[in-house]
Amino acid sequence: MLKPILRPVAAVTWVALSATAHAYDLPGLNLGTTSFYDGSPAPAGPGWYLEEYLTYSRASRFNDAHGNKLALPRQDLEVVAPTTQIIYVGQPLANGAMPGFTLINTSLAHVSVEDGLNNAALSSRAGFGDVTLGAFLQLPTVTRADGSPWLTQRVEADVTVPVGAYDRNRSINPGSHFWSFNPYYAATYWFSPQWSASGRFMYLWNGRNDQPQAGFGDASSTQAGQALHANLTLQYAIDAQLSLGLNSYWLKQITDTEVDGHAVSGRREKVWAIGPGMMYAFNKENILSVNAYFEQQAQNRTQGNKLVFNWLHRF
Repeated sequence: MLKPILRPVAAVTWVALSATAHAYDLPGLNLGTTSFYDGSPAPAGPGWYLEEYLTYSRASRFNDAHGNKLALPRQDLEVVAPTTQIIYVGQPLANGAMPGFTLINTSLAHVSVEDGLNNAALSSRAGFGDVTLGAFLQLPTVTRADGSPWLTQRVEADVTVPVGAYDRNRSINPGSHFWSFNPYYAATYWFSPQWSASGRFMYLWNGRNDQPQAGFGDASSTQAGQALHANLTLQYAIDAQLSLGLNSYWLKQITDTEVDGHAVSGRREKVWAIGPGMMYAFNKENILSVNAYFEQQAQNRTQGNKLVFNWLHRF
């Protein structure tokens, strides 16, 4: 029987956005940033938490609508992006649910892009990114007859405020220059005390950008399409501290991007990725996780690999 650290209070990663630069229409998203035990409550109960992420990603493909590389001599992108997240978990309500809120910032500490044309087609800048504000409700844990966890769940609504650095003449920016609404439902299901699976299912709506990137010509506004995306994991608890498993993510844009209020076909984004992951709980107040991802079948997006480090600490 496992000790409490990896029982229903084994949340490792919470609600941070993916530290991913964007050169296409959609903003940076949580694509694989959250992973094992994603639907679980805060590991040490109510209180304040700090979560730090560091994402290193590298892409060698800028793909078109058919998944083919763009016609550029070189297509190399390297990003180092730190994410800081502050989480407050409130006291349980009468029914056992725990409310809370979060603040998240993902910035670009380093970003370099090469197009083989002296960066005439692709350019980038580092800097401070957008800020996301969220409110969540951690639902009561559903247990089996022996008291072991069976299902943990959380719902959250996130709003991204466009305060990040943005230059319409750069193809990759820390900020998106438009508002986004990104609610989600997360759950972890235990097959046994050792085996479990987690999923976070997200919807994305984007506001208008009244300073569209220069690549749109003389357009006065653009609006990125809506999208669905999910993070999925299968994890096995080796012991009360260490878990190993597979993590993955999936993204599909479901409506067209609009330019000056008119839908433009052929720009919908799509990608999926899979890779190994691990989590180590030093105690309930300090948890480390490392996840790797290898992207596949990207359309209208970059395609590459990423490595995500995460540290969760309770004050």
